[in-house]
Amino acid sequence: MAELPERAGVVIVGGGVIGVSSAFHLAEAGADVLLLERGALGAGSTAKAAGGVRSSFTSRVNIELGLRGLAEYERFADRFGQEIDFRRDGYLYLITEPADLPVFESGVRLQNSFGVPSRIIDATEAKRHNPLISVEGVHAAVWSPEDGRATPDSVVQGYARAARARGATLRTGVEVEGIERDGDQIRAVRTSAGVVRTGVVLCAAGAWSARIGELAGCPLPVRPERREVVFTGPIGGLPESVPLTVEMPSAFYLHREGPGLALSFPGGGSEWLPALAELAARRVPSVLDAGIRTTWSGLYEVTPDRNQVVGEAAGVSRFLYATGFSGHGFQMGPAIGAVLRDLYLGRPPEIDVSELDVRRFDRPPATPREHHVV
Repeated sequence: MAELPERAGVVIVGGGVIGVSSAFHLAEAGADVLLLERGALGAGSTAKAAGGVRSSFTSRVNIELGLRGLAEYERFADRFGQEIDFRRDGYLYLITEPADLPVFESGVRLQNSFGVPSRIIDATEAKRHNPLISVEGVHAAVWSPEDGRATPDSVVQGYARAARARGATLRTGVEVEGIERDGDQIRAVRTSAGVVRTGVVLCAAGAWSARIGELAGCPLPVRPERREVVFTGPIGGLPESVPLTVEMPSAFYLHREGPGLALSFPGGGSEWLPALAELAARRVPSVLDAGIRTTWSGLYEVTPDRNQVVGEAAGVSRFLYATGFSGHGFQMGPAIGAVLRDLYLGRPPEIDVSELDVRRFDRPPATPREHHVV
């Protein structure tokens, strides 16, 4: 194991997309960066991400973060020399409850005000965009044609290489065991590989962030939530372009994965697979003959309102955090890295993330909860 430096300007905890994006943006700005990851880079939630990248959210801050992610990933190969298979195949939301339509209409109006070309469509047009699906019971749909997908592992490797090229130190196989303070001032980080003196810690530890927050004295209400995904065998006549399709309110979703599809919906336990099979049979019956090729499970990092927490601690000097993305971390990684750079430098971020401050849980909610899908 390579030795750790004795001192670092900022220690980033977590080597997923949020951590490596932050490492790159901070190093590019001249910061002395040390990133610590207890496993392999991208081996946590990022490795299990669907790879969706969208701007079709229902809150201002998430739309802006999503737009920044789309723009960054579109030029990622040119900027970083790393191919990430970025495609704008679109997002398609199937609305099965008429009472939900006004929420989606409001969301589309907000998205349109930011230049997102999403729109309400009927079931017939929805099937044209994804001929694999059955539209039985679909009341209406939302089509967001400029949303897309990319390969999470490739993004992590691209950011990591660029961060190292700008002087950042990235160490894997190192676990954070403690954060030493003098009053409210951070002084050092204790790890399985030794002690590093620092005055700044940035928590990007995903589903394990609550422990890091506890070590720092800044409670982070983030808990892991198990998610499972099924990958089908080859499907005959599979279109080259398949939008990431989400049925609401079940949140059953599908997207193309090689010669077949990836399928999932929230939940778990012994009844999860039979429930998924029932949803798939109703919404995308062609998968029934394809069989299951493989499955995987991973962790979402969720907060009580299923929106991320991003900011700087009030009671601990120079503890930054970006976690609790509830499945949206990959698409927001580019923007969040830039936001954290600006917070570290003490300047207002280009995207106002003040509403994502963890202290919002200390007061009644002032804004509606984000309509969470995948």
